[in-house]
Amino acid sequence: MSCWKMSLFGVTLESAAPLLVNYLSSISIVFLNKVVYNYGFPNLALTLLHFLVTFIGLRICASLGIFEIKKVNIPAVIPLCLSFCGFVVLTNYSLQYNTVGFYQLAKVLTTPCIVVIQSLYYNTTFSWPIKLSLLPICVGVALASNADTSTTTTGLIFAIAGVFVTSFYQIWVQTKQKELDLNPYQLLYYQAPISSVMLAAILPFLEPPFEPQGVFGSNWPSEAWGAVFGSAIVAFVVNLSIFVVIGRTSPITYNVLGHFKLCTVIAGGFLIFGDPLNRAQGMGIVLTLIGVFTYTHLKLNEPKAPAKTVPLSGVTSSPSKS
Repeated sequence: MSCWKMSLFGVTLESAAPLLVNYLSSISIVFLNKVVYNYGFPNLALTLLHFLVTFIGLRICASLGIFEIKKVNIPAVIPLCLSFCGFVVLTNYSLQYNTVGFYQLAKVLTTPCIVVIQSLYYNTTFSWPIKLSLLPICVGVALASNADTSTTTTGLIFAIAGVFVTSFYQIWVQTKQKELDLNPYQLLYYQAPISSVMLAAILPFLEPPFEPQGVFGSNWPSEAWGAVFGSAIVAFVVNLSIFVVIGRTSPITYNVLGHFKLCTVIAGGFLIFGDPLNRAQGMGIVLTLIGVFTYTHLKLNEPKAPAKTVPLSGVTSSPSKS
């Protein structure tokens, strides 16, 4: 077996490269955003800047010949853009009205929610071993995120709505690439500016820009703007890698990667920075890793459907993946 055929998370090394890029860039942006939020920079405005820079980055990529801009029916992309804005707004409100522990617990439910939606509405088949391998991952992440999990009625509504909208967003990132015959660059090229316009439309109501804590209402120091634009540049890599990972693998594989990232961040905080780690969190990390490796093993040995070539920068992918 050549090194190019080696696998990670049940995919070939060719597809594992974007997984690694997403893993590293996502961890980097967590620390950059932490610096940004320490200055009190508004969350929604930061997300808007992220997507504006992503669009600029894609324009540069297109001018360099990395991908070709393809005309599409704009209304066909609107559901993806709306679900992204809903995902951003609802998860932010979920965090605002819930404890961090319940917020993290709700995010874990995205994985089984995607399985249910894909099974019922997209005729995606998941073997029972695959489904069972997701159980220790979800339980493990819930334990690793060990914290107060109290909530309110309002918080519960935002959390549940956020789970459903996030699930559909991640599913549509994959299905829209196939439906519109676009590669990740081409689809994100349209989603980024449309989502930016939508976010700009709701920004005055959720984060009044000229209020004291608004993006134009505070005299942000140059260090804050440096962190903001550093975060935006890394966000370009994160956003693109999300589209590539989901497009070449599946929403479930992307979720497994996300849970793995969370546990490695928690473990890294303990090993590198001496952050506290209790027994329940340690057990959660171990359970998650067992689930991740089991999922990877099952995907490696899963019967493959005949390959179908799609215009994804010369990459061959199968028509249905779990």
